[in-house]
Amino acid sequence: MSGDQRVGAAVAVVLASEVRERLMRTVASAKSEVRVVLRARVVLAAADGLANGAIARKLGVSVNTVRKWRGRFAARSVDGLRDAERSGRPKAYGPEVRLAIMATATSAPPHPETTWSHRAIAERVTATCFAPVSASQVGRILADLDLKPHKVRGWLTRRDTPDFWQRASEVCALYLDPPVGSVVLSIDEKTAIAARSRRHPGRPARPGGPGREEFEYRRHGTASLVAALDVRTGEVLTEVINRNDAVTFTAFLDQLDRTIAPGREIHVVLDHGSSTPPSTPGPGWPRTRAGTSAGPRRTPPGSIRSSCSSPP
Repeated sequence: MSGDQRVGAAVAVVLASEVRERLMRTVASAKSEVRVVLRARVVLAAADGLANGAIARKLGVSVNTVRKWRGRFAARSVDGLRDAERSGRPKAYGPEVRLAIMATATSAPPHPETTWSHRAIAERVTATCFAPVSASQVGRILADLDLKPHKVRGWLTRRDTPDFWQRASEVCALYLDPPVGSVVLSIDEKTAIAARSRRHPGRPARPGGPGREEFEYRRHGTASLVAALDVRTGEVLTEVINRNDAVTFTAFLDQLDRTIAPGREIHVVLDHGSSTPPSTPGPGWPRTRAGTSAGPRRTPPGSIRSSCSSPP
């Protein structure tokens, strides 16, 4: 008497044409998991009329394995070939610990720290909830909650200025379609730039290896820079400055005035920084040129400048 006969007749398996095609695609696919392919082969062999013992010998598995997947398919069709959900190990920490970790990660860290670390959160929660939790466990819980307290992204709250969008649209229009023959300059200053040099020269890249750069450097103080970008050509005019005040900024504008050919209409886009001159032109700027100005802030007729700027 065979093993199947001792335990009763094997469960009959009948496949519809679409189900058979689906199982055959699973078996033929190189991306299918090995265990899924095995289960599909068991079902296909059972549908062809093979006994459990013959299927086990053919596929190199035990009879109990064949009986399991044959019976589950007969009871639940293709869904029966999926792994059953497992309860898993019970959680070591209750919801109050997870809530404490989330509350700590979303609060301000103690002075003088600027961001929370996993270790600091674990110490705070342990002292608050009297539940010892490790830094690694804090990291896993934060990852599950999609919280990253160690990352900070800067942002700036824009002041409520009614004409902001009008100014922004005018600046964009000037960038996209500047007047023919005009010069559009975007001007800004950068202060306190760290002036550094490498202690040793770098090594160029070679086959099989990237270029190398010495990480040690010498400090040479700081430098300040003012620059004007020609929006049309991409040319940048720069000058290193000693002071960031209106006198220095006006002198830079005078330098631009001497650089640009006479008779060309000039548009200047800038912000209201501490070095920016007042809206009323002072002595020496702007110089008289042919042409008129256009923009949200207009200078007197004959001037070369129109400024598109943010509110003070």
